[in-house]
Amino acid sequence: MHQLNLSLNTLAENLALDEALLDAAEAGESVDSALRLWESSQVGVVLGRSSTAGTEVHLAACREQQVPVLRRCSGGGTILTGPGCLMYALVLPLQTYPQIQAVDQCHEFVLRRMVEILAPLAPGIALAGTSDLVLPSPAAAQLLKVSGNAMRCKRRHVLYHGTLMYDFDLARVGYLLATPTREPAYRNGRSHSQFVANLPASRTALAESLVEGWQATSSLAVWPQSKTDEIVRSKYHASADWAIYLPDNAPRAD
Repeated sequence: MHQLNLSLNTLAENLALDEALLDAAEAGESVDSALRLWESSQVGVVLGRSSTAGTEVHLAACREQQVPVLRRCSGGGTILTGPGCLMYALVLPLQTYPQIQAVDQCHEFVLRRMVEILAPLAPGIALAGTSDLVLPSPAAAQLLKVSGNAMRCKRRHVLYHGTLMYDFDLARVGYLLATPTREPAYRNGRSHSQFVANLPASRTALAESLVEGWQATSSLAVWPQSKTDEIVRSKYHASADWAIYLPDNAPRAD
């Protein structure tokens, strides 16, 4: 597997690059399998492909704090990202990983591997709900969410990506995100502040563990820049459905 440790200037570019890696692999224009790591320099809201901004996001608060609200190509729920939240993306070929062809099996396969990788850094980490990684709460018999994950399937490849909060400003989650329309049973109606937590690990330690755990030993020398630029232009610069809110002073792609 190849690795790409690359954070682009804007949230739109970073979301577009995840999608472009999948498209390039599917078209036979890039490597079949890759691990990308990135971290947004700005706080941003990212909706799933079918999420509804009006019910899952406090849009007035986002406008007040100049926080962009964008949509990604994969399913799943709405997340908040930014400094202190390491993002990872895996492009996996179905021919190599036949066990990921069904959605539930794909979640199970990837997240079980993630648990094995992260367990030395975060004892007690486990899979919960459909696609969450959790840690036991030190103060109560409850589980705290430290990672949310989603996937996008094509004919020959899967994009699997998610969040790894390690030093994130958790107070902003409840201020910017509404209560989700669908909640995992283990949440038990808790507010965002009672439900999310940071991993007890540094960004460096997380990145090194992921690279080693996924055996991403080769660097990806060329990334699909033209595809990334095209996705930014055709979606995030052209469609209010993909760029629900972009502050006037937000960084822009060149």
